Amino acid sequence: MTDTPLIRLDHVSIRHGAHVILQDVCVDVREGELVYLIGRTGCGKSSLLRTLYGDLSLASGEGHVCGFNLSSLKHRNVHQLRRKLGMVFQDFGLLEDRSVGDNLDFALVATGWKDKTARKRRIEEVLTMVGLPHKAYKQPFELSGGEQQRVAIARALLNDPRLLLADEPTGNLDPETTEEILELMHALPSQGRSLVMATHDWASMERRPGRVWRCQDGALHDEAPVRA
Repeated sequence: MTDTPLIRLDHVSIRHGAHVILQDVCVDVREGELVYLIGRTGCGKSSLLRTLYGDLSLASGEGHVCGFNLSSLKHRNVHQLRRKLGMVFQDFGLLEDRSVGDNLDFALVATGWKDKTARKRRIEEVLTMVGLPHKAYKQPFELSGGEQQRVAIARALLNDPRLLLADEPTGNLDPETTEEILELMHALPSQGRSLVMATHDWASMERRPGRVWRCQDGALHDEAPVRA
C-alpha cells in the first residue's frame, strides 16, 4: 500500500456543457477506502465520476487519478488511465450482440491486451471472482439483471485496478439482488482496492462503514464517515 492518494482533486471545477456543476472540489482517496457519493439527482455525482475516468475535462483546478494528471490528459491517452481503474454503471453497459466472454474480450483488447491466451485466462479468472465461472458463452439477454451486473463488475476487474468507480450500480435491481451485488462490491476495499460509489441506499451505508461525499448546491462536502 502506498501513501500517494489514488485520487487527489485540488480546487477543481467541473463543467457539463456550458454549466459549472461542481466547483472548488478538494478531496482525496487512498488505497482500500470506501467512499459513498450521495446527493439528489442532477447534483453532479455522475459528472464527478465521468471526470475521474477521463470522460469530462476539468474546468479548472488540479486533479490526479491513479498517477495521471487530468489537466494534461489527452483523448488519445484516456485508455491508459482506464486501464488503471474499473467502472460499473447502473445500466450494465454490455454489448447485446456479443457473448459475455466476447464483451470481456472486447474490453481487454481496448485496453491493450495483445495475447489471446492471456485474455482468455483473465476472462475465466474474473468470471470466477464474481460467481459466474461457466457463463462466458451466454448472451446478455439470457442473464438476469443481477448476473448482468456481475459481468459488468467482472469487466471492471479485468485489469486488476486499485480503484473502482460505480454509478448507482444497483439502481435497476430488485432488493434481494441489490444486496447480493452490494456484498460483492463491498468486498473490494477489503482486498486493497478503493471504491467510490454513487448511491441512494442509506440502509446499506449504515451497515457498511465508509466515507461520505455529499454533492449539494454546486459543492462537494467531505463529511464524517458512516459508522456501522
